[in-house]
Amino acid sequence: MAEPDLTPLRALVPEGARVAFREGDEGLALTLLRRARDVRAPGSVEWAVLERLTGLVLIHVLREVEGTFALERADAVLDAADLPRPTLAWLEDT
Repeated sequence: MAEPDLTPLRALVPEGARVAFREGDEGLALTLLRRARDVRAPGSVEWAVLERLTGLVLIHVLREVEGTFALERADAVLDAADLPRPTLAWLEDT
């Protein structure tokens, strides 16, 4: 089975969040990811992509409990849609 084209989902990630994360400004990256997530319908695939990335950044800044809950919420949606789970590479890639 062919891998799904993730380009539209990767495009959901604000460029400013990528830049902020790469430059070490995790606080700004979190803010931008949360803003992008909050305009999406809760429980949608788009919301789940941004929620998962938010969770990963939270874990990255040692806020493991919040981050883990975000991953659990997002992964349930992504798994139901049979989509791969975004990783921090989505923020590190240019």
